[in-house]
Amino acid sequence: MGPVWQTKYGKRRVKQSPPDLNEAIEAARDLSTDLDQQAEIAANLMGLPVEHVREELRKLVAKPRPETISVAGRRSTGHVVVVERSPRRKVIINRPR
Repeated sequence: MGPVWQTKYGKRRVKQSPPDLNEAIEAARDLSTDLDQQAEIAANLMGLPVEHVREELRKLVAKPRPETISVAGRRSTGHVVVVERSPRRKVIINRPR
């Protein structure tokens, strides 16, 4: 468990778990478009050899990422809306003749 601190509601603890490799790769993919840089970033985040991360990264490169659109509202509100579009399955309805 993580650190313990006293609040007006009693003692609170935060569970701290290190990120897994897929989370580190996703973070690296958001920071860079170059595959070598992504592998280095993820390896540094996890403390793993770069070669091990490159193997996992090659597996994930084949999977397409959903299209993401970010829309920022007025600056005074500070709200941000993120819309992710994923491909839809086409439904074919066979109608009796």
